[in-house]
Amino acid sequence: MKRGVTPSFQDLYGHPPETIVQAPGRVNLIGEHTDYNGGFVLPMAIPQQTHVELRKREDRRVRAFSLNTGQRGEILEYELGQEDRRKRWIDYLQGVTYVLRRAGHALTGFEVRIHSEVPLGSGLSSSASLDVSLLRALRQAFSLPLDDVQIALLGQQVEVDFVGAPVGVMDPMAASIAGVGVALFLDTREMRFERVPLPPGVDLIVINSGVAHNHSAGDYRVRRAECERAAELLGVKQLRDLTEADLPRAEKLPDPLGRRVRHIVTENARVLATVEALRKADLPTLGTLFYASHDSQRLDYEVSVPEIDLLVDLGRADPDVYGARLTGGGFGGSVVMLAREGAGAAVAARIARRYADQSGQRPAILLPQAPVSRQA
Repeated sequence: MKRGVTPSFQDLYGHPPETIVQAPGRVNLIGEHTDYNGGFVLPMAIPQQTHVELRKREDRRVRAFSLNTGQRGEILEYELGQEDRRKRWIDYLQGVTYVLRRAGHALTGFEVRIHSEVPLGSGLSSSASLDVSLLRALRQAFSLPLDDVQIALLGQQVEVDFVGAPVGVMDPMAASIAGVGVALFLDTREMRFERVPLPPGVDLIVINSGVAHNHSAGDYRVRRAECERAAELLGVKQLRDLTEADLPRAEKLPDPLGRRVRHIVTENARVLATVEALRKADLPTLGTLFYASHDSQRLDYEVSVPEIDLLVDLGRADPDVYGARLTGGGFGGSVVMLAREGAGAAVAARIARRYADQSGQRPAILLPQAPVSRQA
């Protein structure tokens, strides 16, 4: 393998793949941290995808290569039935085979090559995109009787039960069933969903701040534990069971539990209002809801960081932006903005430039998408 040359599946394993699949990343329009509280979310797929090529083996050996690890030529291996968390990218693959075997699905070994266009730690669900693409590849290769919702639920189990990231169901559901340009209105308790098109007159912007996050790290776990404790103290199974009428009682909880409850309750209400605004193509109301959501994440849920706040403030100051907010789990990641139709590319470019000048970070514009050459 020549230095600097991207290895193909043939280069790595000496034969072509049998299965080639993809799964997208996602941007969440609104509904942050509500999924693990049984609430409402509104994600949509983005054009960036994770690509998986796979070929079955006759033994129980799994051999895997990722173009995104920055380590050329490194093939990692393990035996089916001997999955052991290593705190490396291969844990996602080990988690996939672990949950499939636990669910009673028969597998043999296989070889896999992975290439993701979804930036890691960007708040755009790179891990869910990886989980779902791997599950799709194995479903196809081994003729597994799994539908798209089952794929998503298994993807969540990979993160929670093996990788150790206590995520909700939104990300794998978005990677498995959402589309580009159409929001997925999902009730995470009842697992009911509806597709809601974006209205005319708006461009969607997604800018990665350059500040990476990690859902298996401590802050995300702390927020989830705070919500569980608040629900227990308020005598409900999940914070989804509360309404705005319950907020005076919730606000008497020890700080910061009351503020955590207030974010979840008001964010659920904002998702419902956003769906109605989308249906009515009410762009000013959508913008107001975006900013209110960000302020709630910043003040009540405390998951924003100064760089993200700067990007949102730059959006507030731009006459062509209706609204902007932190998207994803927080502590870094990306912002999503709604801009006047036809202005999105120019708006994204000038906001990214101003942000880079003021923050010293290197932002990346994910939407509107510039033409890219695929390495898969």
